[in-house]
Amino acid sequence: MAYRGRMAASERNHQSDEDLAGLDPDDPEVRAFAAHLDRMRRCEPGFTVESSLHKVADFADSSNRAGGLTWWVAATVAALIVFGVIVASWDIVVRALHWLAG
Repeated sequence: MAYRGRMAASERNHQSDEDLAGLDPDDPEVRAFAAHLDRMRRCEPGFTVESSLHKVADFADSSNRAGGLTWWVAATVAALIVFGVIVASWDIVVRALHWLAG
């Protein structure tokens, strides 16, 4: 599949309209499927802050929709990330204090 770059909102809506033709737009399952298609078609660079925040938001949304073991795995991953940030921050503070005292 060739890279098509960032699609305009009107083009994305047109494609969604074609994919959802004949379905009830008020049905919650159809809306969820349309949101899924929109996430799948999102073409943005992965190296920007905005893209990283979008991906974190997508992870949080999908883990909130999940249940059971999948939810626990997502919660564990999030907790490990927070723990890693705390340990790294503590290490930086301790090294800075040793450097200032030395």
